[in-house]
Amino acid sequence: MSSTPIISVNNLGKKYVLRHQTEHHRYKTLRDVIAEKTRRLRTFRKQSSPMNLGPRTEDFWALNHVSFEIEQGQIVGIVGRNGAGKSTLLKILSRITEPTTGQVRLRGRVASLLEVGTGFHPELTGRENIYLNGAILGMSRSEIKRKFDEIVAFAEVEKFLDTAVKHYSSGMYVRLAFAVAAHLEPEILVVDEILAVGDTEFQKKCLGKMEDVAKGEGRTILFVSHNMSAIRALCSRAILLKSGRVVASDTADRVIDGYLSCGTDAESTWERPSTKSAPPPPIHYRRIQAIVTGAQPALQLVVDAEIICDHSQPAKTFVSIDVCDALGSPLMQAIPVGRPFLDLSRGSNYVQLTVDLPGLTPGQYLADFWIGTHYSSTLDYIKQAISISIETSPIPERIFPHSSDHGFMIAPSRCDVRIMVR
Repeated sequence: MSSTPIISVNNLGKKYVLRHQTEHHRYKTLRDVIAEKTRRLRTFRKQSSPMNLGPRTEDFWALNHVSFEIEQGQIVGIVGRNGAGKSTLLKILSRITEPTTGQVRLRGRVASLLEVGTGFHPELTGRENIYLNGAILGMSRSEIKRKFDEIVAFAEVEKFLDTAVKHYSSGMYVRLAFAVAAHLEPEILVVDEILAVGDTEFQKKCLGKMEDVAKGEGRTILFVSHNMSAIRALCSRAILLKSGRVVASDTADRVIDGYLSCGTDAESTWERPSTKSAPPPPIHYRRIQAIVTGAQPALQLVVDAEIICDHSQPAKTFVSIDVCDALGSPLMQAIPVGRPFLDLSRGSNYVQLTVDLPGLTPGQYLADFWIGTHYSSTLDYIKQAISISIETSPIPERIFPHSSDHGFMIAPSRCDVRIMVR
């Protein structure tokens, strides 16, 4: 391994100027313009314009004071929540955009895979784009020709090699783009979350190829992903970004543990809106607060709910929670066991519910809350009240992303494998 870092980032910053339209400078439709002209004709006077120098602006630092070094041959994961600055960092390293402050020093050729179709010309065929990408990376025609058959075989696009890539599906785009980037021997390979577009088998193939490229060929990889299992399995080191700053740079295990522990602090809260037109039912939820705790495979949803009872006599009620996918389709229902009903007194009642979340794969989920006098009589039903975020796979050794095509839950089950010799 070289003593000189292959990537050096020093005090990097990227600023964008956000423009906020004032009422006077907002975009106007044709209807707005006609209505304004009509008002002027009716009043026979010219409408005065308020003094305004223009739209209000605000500086937004997508990256600020970012510094780190990466050695040759390392696979480094870049993690952080949406909006943390991960994609902006990769665009600067790929020379797609210029930094506002700071300096980046790259010692080698860079190949990047940031979004579908990056670096491809839609009118050219797959064959022509392979040579085009190779030329952009600084490869000679003989070098590209030597790797050509490997690229085509890896991408699995032989039938469509002489078809314009504008007719490719997003999955075909990704397969070919990754194959070119991985096989044309750049010293630095930058990969964003784009691999999630491909099918499961190709995702496994790509992750395996990245491991071979780094460990077998000594090349450097920067890998951005929300799949913590893949980061943990592939990367020897990780960098955590938060609000455009580096908050952790350590071994992958330590950074991921810190990132996930920060994620469990995020609470989701619902409160009944105040309205006079539609009074709430006699027994209803007033406030719901939830947090995901624990670690896979023992995740739990802890709910604190305030339930209002307007009855003077104690009311015997039942509650349930439906965990749904991101579109609201129910996946599982949780009903309290042992003591299935609640004795509610008049006024505010504070209830805590703990729900096991067995086998949920990484993704975003929703929770519906029901309360009734018995299992078929509804008093209050709050749909999509709480958002649940699952970050890690219920299978620790799984390194490729989960796909909703195979469901949202991995139930505990026994699966024996035997190899029969005949």
